[in-house]
Amino acid sequence: MKSHFSLILLSTLQCNADCDYCFENKTTDRLTLDRLGEMMRKVLDYMVERSLDALTIYWQGGEAMLLPPSWYEQANEMIRREADARGKEVFHSLQSNMLSYSSRWNQVIADMFGNSVGTSLDYPNLHRKLLGQGPESYNQIWARRVREAQAAGIAIQVIAVPNQGTLDIGAERFYDYFVEELGITEFQINTPFPGGDAAAKHELPVADVENLSRFYRELADIWLERGYPRGIRIGPFDALLQHFSHEPTQLPCIWGENCANTIVSIDARGYVAQCDCWVTSYPDYHYGNIFETANFGELLRTSPVRQRFNERPIQLIQRDCLSCDYLSLCHGGCPVRTYTVHGSLFEKDPYCGLYKAVFGRMERAALELAQTAVAARAVAV
Repeated sequence: MKSHFSLILLSTLQCNADCDYCFENKTTDRLTLDRLGEMMRKVLDYMVERSLDALTIYWQGGEAMLLPPSWYEQANEMIRREADARGKEVFHSLQSNMLSYSSRWNQVIADMFGNSVGTSLDYPNLHRKLLGQGPESYNQIWARRVREAQAAGIAIQVIAVPNQGTLDIGAERFYDYFVEELGITEFQINTPFPGGDAAAKHELPVADVENLSRFYRELADIWLERGYPRGIRIGPFDALLQHFSHEPTQLPCIWGENCANTIVSIDARGYVAQCDCWVTSYPDYHYGNIFETANFGELLRTSPVRQRFNERPIQLIQRDCLSCDYLSLCHGGCPVRTYTVHGSLFEKDPYCGLYKAVFGRMERAALELAQTAVAARAVAV
């Protein structure tokens, strides 16, 4: 099995949206191609040092599409040359709000990003907005751009963050909006968290774990009945179903054994942190700056902040998680969700109860599917 490393790369900290609950501190910084080249050489040299085979770059922002397609074309070629020189594989993934999408993006999306784009929309949309406008304008432009991309053959994956309105309308209406109305065949539900200085923190259902858990369970039931047989993918349900069915899968990073071992984020200024949530919101949790060091591996090895992330799994086992049946799956959950609620890395994820509910539901679903398959084979014999 090839060893893998993930880089969340913020090519710009500019954004053309003004979402209430955004955790990022926006700036006008943009990554130049020269600085990108310096950054990538250091990251790839680190991979050589650690004998890591493959790199996935998750291009984000700000808003990644505020840099032109020609910039990404040049970036793709430069990264390919540097990776080939070191015998490394590099894969690219693009996350965009799609507000700046047009057909001029089609070629680079096909060549660099596997003809696929990840984007975000909530339902109902209470907090995602354009500068100086309301959610309705955001929805209209987003839907138009997504339809144009789909017509061009681009696969669209959507991330949705539940809010109180989501809990009010219920799982069935939520499912129908994305699958039946928008024609989205792959989307993911992310738990909200009050990161950064977002004005809408109090409206996020962080504390309402019981009702959020009910929503997740109901959505899982709808997906298993109506979506799973049609090939509709909803994260994290699909990955969990594969996990409990003992099939190869990739679980969300929030349940990683220790994300400090496999993921790092670098912003357009060169600051390094655990992920985009940390690098854009919590300067005290930066590991350092990649442009101020000759050796990226040394920066990671000597960072006191990164050492604290590495201590987290042991601390959680000692404090909270040792007796949990799902410890080997969850590992205590997401550090940034923990920090934004508890002000500490060394507590379990505040969505612990929700995770257990979802794990239990998908474990039962995997067992039921296995029993059905066995019964079908017996009848066939």
